[in-house]
Amino acid sequence: MNAGGHVALLGDSIFDNAGYVPGEPSIIEQLREALPAGWHATLLATDGASAADAAEQVTQLPPDVTHLFISAGGNDALNESDVLREPAQTVSDALHHIARVQSRFRLDYETLARRVRRSDTPAVFCTVYDAIPSLSAPAAVALTAFNDVILRTAFLLRAPVIDLRRVCDEESDYSTVSEIEPSSRGGAKIARIVAEVATRHDFSIRRSVVYP
Repeated sequence: MNAGGHVALLGDSIFDNAGYVPGEPSIIEQLREALPAGWHATLLATDGASAADAAEQVTQLPPDVTHLFISAGGNDALNESDVLREPAQTVSDALHHIARVQSRFRLDYETLARRVRRSDTPAVFCTVYDAIPSLSAPAAVALTAFNDVILRTAFLLRAPVIDLRRVCDEESDYSTVSEIEPSSRGGAKIARIVAEVATRHDFSIRRSVVYP
């Protein structure tokens, strides 16, 4: 196990969930509890951030940071949700709409990945979860286009991935304040897997591994 690391959380409200768990611990608090003695954690993620915003967060890294965890893409998908209401006469038409949206997201996510790579700091990328209680079937299918970009980018960088679709897979993992955000229970699950990957993954091997 590594000792004395410094984890930085980048991205959106998947990590910055304090406003959605009133009276309960946020993810950054839970992560600090889950990390071994001597480790530190910094929250750079902000509620509402897109992949482009996360790219800017890379410029704010503490000088002693040792690990980056990035959760971005959910707001990009939310901002593009109007695509689900666009008219389409065939399935092919609908897929063309999704492909157009995916292409825009890919440009922003690749910019984020380049900045992460230039930082020369071990990084872990997170998929966007899809067990949100009210998420419609079409929205869940469209979300796979965003997750495909995340996975392909992480694999290209030979970086580990936390598949949040497998972490937050129960209704109780989502906040009652806003069900697209992690509850304290879901946050605890995220904090545990972040701490586990930060302290146990061998980043020297430069190999993509999907957790959990």
